[in-house]
Amino acid sequence: MRDIDDTQAPLLEHLVELRRRLLWSLAALVIAFGGCLYFARKIFAVLVAPLKAAGQVTVINTQVFGGFLVEIKIAFFAALMIAFPVIANQLWQFIAPGLYKKEKQALFPFLLATPVLFIAGACMAYFVAIPVALKFLLSFQGELGGVTQQALPDVNDYLKFVMQFIFGFGLSFLLPILLMLLEHAGIVTYEQLKGAWRYAVVGAFALSAVLTPPDVGSQLLLAVPLVLLYFLALVAIRFTRSRRDRAAASEAASS
Repeated sequence: MRDIDDTQAPLLEHLVELRRRLLWSLAALVIAFGGCLYFARKIFAVLVAPLKAAGQVTVINTQVFGGFLVEIKIAFFAALMIAFPVIANQLWQFIAPGLYKKEKQALFPFLLATPVLFIAGACMAYFVAIPVALKFLLSFQGELGGVTQQALPDVNDYLKFVMQFIFGFGLSFLLPILLMLLEHAGIVTYEQLKGAWRYAVVGAFALSAVLTPPDVGSQLLLAVPLVLLYFLALVAIRFTRSRRDRAAASEAASS
């Protein structure tokens, strides 16, 4: 018995629906951008708080339009974070009609867990990783060869640094969801993931080396959680697979 939507919409209707979902997502992003642009300086104060806590109270701007561009970047960065749930919901509303009821029930928890894990990664970046990295990177100023070396971070470079950390950690924390979706789709199996754990550990350290500054402390702060999340995903996959097997056995027995 089919529990998928019975309507077989033509391609044009799918394109119209996709256009409507994209417009809602764009509207959410534009509205969030307008609000964040108004509060850009307050958001900037939050972003530079780790820099102030590290003892650095001065940043420089070497471009004529630098101040304006900084507020635009801050507003767009914050708008992406705020509009992400709306964009994810619009994506879900677009693909949900093409799924069976069981597929919807299986994917819905992943949809709910995505923003939670992303926010958890972003918080770890802001409260832990960024302060540790700044403490290390700013420790090189002082007397050097008879001259005083003073750190004067460029505001654009600092924003790029912070955004790279927050987005990098946030996306990296979505690893369990990605692995569970791949296993649910039949692309990989639990046995394959379990056997590849050594490669996963190497990959976690390689990814952390790309997303973080070249200091061991920052790399460990991302690599260790990635490894733990990989093994957490293995536990979750084994648990969900056992549930699917029991449900399939129950259906077979009742039929």
